[in-house]
Amino acid sequence: MPRRTVAVVVAALTVLAGLPVAAQAVSKPPPLVWGECPDDLPDVPLDPRVQCARLRLPVDWAQPHGESFELAVARRPARLPDRRVGTLVFGPGGPGDSGVERVRKADRFSDELLGRFDLVSFDPRTVARTAAPVCTPDPTLRRPSIPLTSQADFDALVAYNRALWDRCRPTSPVFDHADTLSTVHDLDALRRALGERLLSFHGSSYGTLLGQQYAEQYPKRVRAVVLESVFDHSLDMRSFVRTQAAALQDAFDEFAAWCDSSAECVLHDRNVRSVWDGVLDRADRGEYAPRTAFDVTALAIGMLAGPRWPQLAATVRDMDAGMPPPAVNLPLAAGALCADWPATVRDYDEYADLVREAAAVAPDVRYGGGLLATHTCLGWPSPVRNPPHDLDVHTRTPLLLLNALHDPRTGYDWATNVARQLGQHGRLVTYEGWGHGTYQRNDCTTAVVDRYLVDLALPAPGARCPAS
Repeated sequence: MPRRTVAVVVAALTVLAGLPVAAQAVSKPPPLVWGECPDDLPDVPLDPRVQCARLRLPVDWAQPHGESFELAVARRPARLPDRRVGTLVFGPGGPGDSGVERVRKADRFSDELLGRFDLVSFDPRTVARTAAPVCTPDPTLRRPSIPLTSQADFDALVAYNRALWDRCRPTSPVFDHADTLSTVHDLDALRRALGERLLSFHGSSYGTLLGQQYAEQYPKRVRAVVLESVFDHSLDMRSFVRTQAAALQDAFDEFAAWCDSSAECVLHDRNVRSVWDGVLDRADRGEYAPRTAFDVTALAIGMLAGPRWPQLAATVRDMDAGMPPPAVNLPLAAGALCADWPATVRDYDEYADLVREAAAVAPDVRYGGGLLATHTCLGWPSPVRNPPHDLDVHTRTPLLLLNALHDPRTGYDWATNVARQLGQHGRLVTYEGWGHGTYQRNDCTTAVVDRYLVDLALPAPGARCPAS
């Protein structure tokens, strides 16, 4: 791995050494007052068993008696109270996903977990019901098309981002305190408010960073931590962009191989890579304006996460026939992402170098999710509140990692690198299939997680689950 600069290491050590003491200064969080959840989810009727609450917490854990905000929380009680193990807290991904909605929908948990645990989750800082900012772009500023093509574009995006954040900031007390390390302390306060001596936690995607850093900050409070689709927070910007592009290329290679071998693919009788390249050429010529080649590859990021191979093939066919790519919404909570990950790109030349590096490892898909993050965070103040660093975890129970071999968003090499950092304090299980999110892919992946959470049973080293 590339070495961190001295400045980043010092910043990381300062944050990691300083905040937990202040965080623990609030010895007892206020009680959770459970009541009916707001009826705010279309097509999801209220379930009387599910209750919601709001937990008042400090905006800045370094000033625990200063300004506060309310964390939105939801709880689904165990269906089998006589066999209840305890409370399981789910860490949503994104950053930007709603944990409250996951608990209300109950679509993220097996029947066994629904039976044996009270399931609790929350909307992290700046997300949905938890101090979400109202962010309206400055109408006087132009947001340039992506990818950027000049220094003028680069300057315009920085100005656009900063103006947007200036308009977000007054509408949310936590906009400048939404980093994952702050959410770690929120999570521990939630554990205490729930009356749990130890934390059982299942984090998905970006939520795995929350699980990793919780185990690092509060190792003696860990009962069990699942990291599903593992985020690697040790990477510098260049490595982050390169590995995300490589993961997307690997997933695209699997899609192309499926198209070649399966009559279910509507491009089965054609060279799918050639058709795809032709679509990108059309985008480069402006034939899909205002959509660009970046919008085309964003389709791959979204559909390969399923994976939704038949739908992607049909969309590529339609674009080849001249239809513009459909709009793809891949929202990221800037307050969290940009405070965790320094997009320190000084000018267009450095940006163009990143684009070339991504294209070198991902010749078909060009960009990858790392450049999406770069565009989101260009212009964020530096240094960031929660800088990248190698993990230093020492828990009694090893953390359980689960990752697909062909994941377009959290690539398999991220999982292996985090497992390396954890050493004996982590155990990686490989799902030999595709897509982003692996827990309920099949009986094997479900059983691995359930046995760990219910019984604290670890799979054997090197355990693998077959593709399905």
